[in-house]
Amino acid sequence: MKRNIIKYLLWGLLILFIGAQFFRIDKTNPPADPASDFLKLNPPPEHLAILIKDACYDCHSNHSEYPWYTNIAPVSWWVKNHINEAREHLNFSTWASYDAEKADHKLEECNEEVANGNMPLKSYTWMHLEAKLTEAQRKELADWFDNLRIASRYQNNETESD
Repeated sequence: MKRNIIKYLLWGLLILFIGAQFFRIDKTNPPADPASDFLKLNPPPEHLAILIKDACYDCHSNHSEYPWYTNIAPVSWWVKNHINEAREHLNFSTWASYDAEKADHKLEECNEEVANGNMPLKSYTWMHLEAKLTEAQRKELADWFDNLRIASRYQNNETESD
């Protein structure tokens, strides 16, 4: 009796899994204006630009590259939802649309999240080894975000006093 229930349950799960494959995610990226991009507006040293692209841009820009496993539901749904939420929170492709106060806050968050090891997410780096940051890379990137924040504040104060 128990064996039959388990057998029917497994068959039901298999049918649900197969049915889920018919509900595909949209992998189209929104348009991105290169002139509005964070790296264009705030060019870091080349090695940091590569780190930011590898560790941040797949989720936090309009340049997401969807890996092979996003062809399998329900993983694809989870990844798409994660990317949508990440873009809502911070989108490097639309950096030019942020006012000075918002940009300052985003740079502060970038510094904190990278320095504290919260970003990039471990759920991302285990499949994307190029995004895994060493402690030295983490410190250098966090310091760069902080220095950019300080420079931006200084520049904004200079502009306001003119």
